[in-house]
Amino acid sequence: MSYTDEAHSLDSELFAVIERWHDRDRDLTDDAFNDLALRIFAHQLRYNEPYANYCKMLGVTLESMPADWEAIPPVPSAAFKEATLATFPPAQAELTFATSGTTASQSGRHYMENAKLYDAALLAGFDCFMLPDHIRLRYLNLVPNPAQAPHSSLGYMMARVSERRGDGATAWYLDGDSFNIDALIGDLEAAVDHDRPVCIATTAFALVHALDALHERRRYFALPTGSRLMETGGFKGRSRVVDRDDLYARTAERFGMTNCAIVAEYGMTELTSQYYDNVMLAGHDHSHAAVRYKLAPTWLRARVVDAAGKTVPKGVVGALVHVDLANRSSCIAIATEDLGVQFEDGLVLIGRESGAALRGCSLSAEELVVR
Repeated sequence: MSYTDEAHSLDSELFAVIERWHDRDRDLTDDAFNDLALRIFAHQLRYNEPYANYCKMLGVTLESMPADWEAIPPVPSAAFKEATLATFPPAQAELTFATSGTTASQSGRHYMENAKLYDAALLAGFDCFMLPDHIRLRYLNLVPNPAQAPHSSLGYMMARVSERRGDGATAWYLDGDSFNIDALIGDLEAAVDHDRPVCIATTAFALVHALDALHERRRYFALPTGSRLMETGGFKGRSRVVDRDDLYARTAERFGMTNCAIVAEYGMTELTSQYYDNVMLAGHDHSHAAVRYKLAPTWLRARVVDAAGKTVPKGVVGALVHVDLANRSSCIAIATEDLGVQFEDGLVLIGRESGAALRGCSLSAEELVVR
């Protein structure tokens, strides 16, 4: 089978998995996930030469394939800054995203061969965890504007969501190194006046700047019923560390929403898919939503590992490894510097390993100048 035929066949399977889960909430069984993961991994060993060489150094080749998806060697997320990790020529990429990095020289690239696959995965996850009520919202985005940052995966994500799920009045408030707070206030006022529920999509530090500016102006809002906020992380910057509980309390008070309407999304440029808090699915059951677990679509699974890369038991803190089947054209398994704990109900994030590099999106948000 040629590369093109093999890639098309695997992508068709992935589209079917996404569609079944999206439309009928049908999860992959453990056996089905394992089978598809190993076939995608074999595909990557054949066509992703840098990844194949890395796996060979670890004793894993097509002739010595693992029997279980948990034994697939994860590539460190930092490797995207060192090598072209793709199964196809990068010039043919339909999407190219810049990985985290504090300078251009430290950033890498994640090349996506199939934009429709990326869109299908992100919209299915967003629909399930952010829009379980199927409401059409007005998207107010405090994330990189793709018109200015075309290689931002977060900006691309919110542009697609706004286009496919929005009410047609999408707005962006980050302009280079400045933040247009007056435009945000005007749009919040308009949403309240016209009873239009909104979704505010924001990094943690952009949200901090917005709340600080609203505090200085003594502005509070009672956003329309159904409004919600998606926070995308980045709590540790060069000059300030933000406490999530305090930030959420300030957010709920300032925008007139409950904590159940504030959802933390967890993703990374090196992945195609995202995790989300369980709180929107929990609805208004505050006792259940008080414990925030990260949930994922059925084609994305996490391993919590020790220093030797072995999966630890549930309830034990370790580093996170993500296995994302939608990463068909790059690397299926990604090792991160994030810490977490796996429970029966889902994943709980702990933070970053000591000495880990700060994420680029957090730094850019911290350096915003309000105007």
